[in-house]
Amino acid sequence: MVTGNEEERLRDALESVKRADEIIVVDALSEDRTVELAREYTEKVFLEEWKGFSAQKNSAIQKAEGDWILLLDADERVTPELWDEITEVIMGDTGIAGYEMPRKSFFLGKWISHSGWWPDYTLRLFRRGAGRVSPRKVHERIEVDGPVGRLRNPLLHLTYQSISQFIRKADVYAGLSASEMAERGEQFSMTRLFFSPLATFIRMYIIQRGFLDGPHGFILAGLYSYYTFLKYARLWEERCISE
Repeated sequence: MVTGNEEERLRDALESVKRADEIIVVDALSEDRTVELAREYTEKVFLEEWKGFSAQKNSAIQKAEGDWILLLDADERVTPELWDEITEVIMGDTGIAGYEMPRKSFFLGKWISHSGWWPDYTLRLFRRGAGRVSPRKVHERIEVDGPVGRLRNPLLHLTYQSISQFIRKADVYAGLSASEMAERGEQFSMTRLFFSPLATFIRMYIIQRGFLDGPHGFILAGLYSYYTFLKYARLWEERCISE
């Protein structure tokens, strides 16, 4: 796990994996009680300056000594049922290099069962030496060498607890996404700035049936439309700064 000022969410996350043979926390010099809380569960707490999502997570992976690695975020929880299933698969010699698991995400306390948020299969469990985090600035993923299987039981994801939290994170992620697009040579266009947010809303709310999630689904689609707009606006800003 990598952390940064996560005292409010960390204990429940670590409590959900306290049966693990080894817990590794790489902390980005938190200014709250994150490190203190982490040390209640493990001696393997490493303080490192923030290097970006991918580099920070790969640093944690490199420190692991066990045969299998489960990469967890502070806002995620491993249920007893998922833990039992993980134990079952890693005890068997299946030849699988990594496992995806469905992620059950909550927005303002409600499980979002549509809107493209479910089942949201995410690869988090993999053999040591077979997996790494892709070198991206944001929306990084785990890549593995070898076949990938799927687990049945979901990983709980207690995502945004408030709209303000979404907006704060959206600004950070939009900046990182815009920087990544600029590095790939993508060009800004008014067409993308205008139509991409609209397409995002239509996809989440109508095509992915976000309307079945009630007001939460409508607000979520609107917020992601805002994030999409912000991402392309920041790409425009990148161009303006460089000129």
